Amino acid sequence: MILHGYWRSGASYRVRIALNLKGLDYDTAAHDLRKGEQKTADYVALNPQGMVPALQDGDLVVTQSPAILEWLEETHPEPALLPRAANDRAMVRAMAALIGCDIHPLNNLRVLKAIRSTFGADQAGVDAWAAGWIAPGFDALEALIARHGAGWSFGDAPTLADCYLIPQMYSARRFDMDLSPWPRLLEVEKTALAHPAFASAHPDRQPDADA
Repeated sequence: MILHGYWRSGASYRVRIALNLKGLDYDTAAHDLRKGEQKTADYVALNPQGMVPALQDGDLVVTQSPAILEWLEETHPEPALLPRAANDRAMVRAMAALIGCDIHPLNNLRVLKAIRSTFGADQAGVDAWAAGWIAPGFDALEALIARHGAGWSFGDAPTLADCYLIPQMYSARRFDMDLSPWPRLLEVEKTALAHPAFASAHPDRQPDADA
């Protein structure tokens, strides 16, 4: 498999975590979003949306991280990243979607570029924008982890919810957020970053990371 991504992309980060948790070997094809490499003709032929990540497996190309993660869960079911019970699976998916739908899209690179170019926001304005969307989402996750977590976001083993949470924690720090209001999120993060699958997926450890 080949993972087309970018070292600091939150969506690529969550896919790396899942691949590592499932013990799958993959090669990395880096596309520097700052240079517009995701818009080259060769890559757009592979992924017409011109975004990362995309996971290539032979002739198959799966785009959009939620679809990639679900495909990995269906084709490589062990270790499972979704619980067995339908109600529990729904809750994990809801926690993941809270980040993937309501937090992350509003602080990704193209949105932040638009805020700068359209509204003239400086870095402080960008940070305030991002925090304004991250904070209420983290409030909800803090309550959900209190209800359902037992060392991880849901239960006592990593799930798709953690694949989403850890990259978003990394992003929150990039926007200079004080994370102390969310102690349960910090505890999950501490557990995750000590896990080899999460540690090796960290942006700073990717071959295309800035020196």
